[in-house]
Amino acid sequence: MTRSPLLTARTSAVFLALALSAFGLSACGKGSSGKTKIEGAATAPADMRSVRVIKVESRELTGGLVASGVLVSREEAAVGSELAGFRVARVLVEEGAVVAAGQPLVQLDNTLIQAQIEQQTALVAQQAVAARQSQLQADRVVGLQGQGVVSEEQLQQRQFQAESSRAALAAQTAILNDFKTRQARMTIRAPVGGRVLERTVRPGDISGGGTYFRIARDSLVELDAEVPERSLSTVQVGDGAEVTLPSGKVVQGKVRLISPRIDAQSRLGRIRVLLPVSNDLRPGGYAQAAFNSATRKATVVPEAAIRFDAEGASVMVVGEGNRVQQVKIKAGQRSDGYVELLEGPPVGATVVKGAGSFVMSGDVVKPYVEPTTVSLR
Repeated sequence: MTRSPLLTARTSAVFLALALSAFGLSACGKGSSGKTKIEGAATAPADMRSVRVIKVESRELTGGLVASGVLVSREEAAVGSELAGFRVARVLVEEGAVVAAGQPLVQLDNTLIQAQIEQQTALVAQQAVAARQSQLQADRVVGLQGQGVVSEEQLQQRQFQAESSRAALAAQTAILNDFKTRQARMTIRAPVGGRVLERTVRPGDISGGGTYFRIARDSLVELDAEVPERSLSTVQVGDGAEVTLPSGKVVQGKVRLISPRIDAQSRLGRIRVLLPVSNDLRPGGYAQAAFNSATRKATVVPEAAIRFDAEGASVMVVGEGNRVQQVKIKAGQRSDGYVELLEGPPVGATVVKGAGSFVMSGDVVKPYVEPTTVSLR
């Protein structure tokens, strides 16, 4: 059958229009879907990291003052020899021994001083005889003044000779007493009772200058704690303190002295905490004290908000536009899961609570504010 030319032309036009329409829709669909995908990757809120945040607060720290320092003797006695040139014969105590006041510590060789005492004793006896003889001669002429038997000059000479002999006897006796005093010093004794902290003398040493022993009087040891200037007013003499030793042992102490001066460089004051007598307390060691009665206001953040790296401690602060910035801090005391900020963001600043969160400085985050309910006691 022969088709009409007009029908054939209309059919071709319809097919061409349908093809062009299908191509246009396909091209527009690809372009539109591609553009939406790119824009969504840059602005979709689902791509932001959600982090828990918390506000930097000002809290009252009760019993939160913690200070560290060095254990020291309350008072030390230095023991040495007053005599020079004598050999040390025996050392009678060791370091760590507890001695009583007056207890012998060192015995010097007294052979030489004993010989000097014997010699001087003989000189005193000899001078005593001379003094008696002079006194007898003076007594014989008593009452003969003006009788012409003995001249006035001879009378005075015998009296002066008797007085001179008595004076010589007193001098020799004084020398003998000095030797005896030296002999008593040949035994070096403890001036106070307490624990021997140091011994530097050895048998065979020659006595002279220097310290042989250091003794902690009554074995009393204190903690010399360094406290920030602003915290000194929160502690009073007589307040209790818990002192933690490096071994982990905790002992109860009492504030005995608060220094009246502040170090101009460090701005720190000193507090002396008296501790009970114990063999675990060794002067020169380190300890930490928590003062139970101290109460003060402090800027704090949770311990979990602090991160540590090679540059020190820091917190991640959420600022304008929810952008994170790393801020270095100086940490102070810790109490009930919180850390005092000596330096860092101010009160009211928002920080990321989880220091372990994978958040870098400059990131934009979606903060979730977590209410704070923990209180410090």
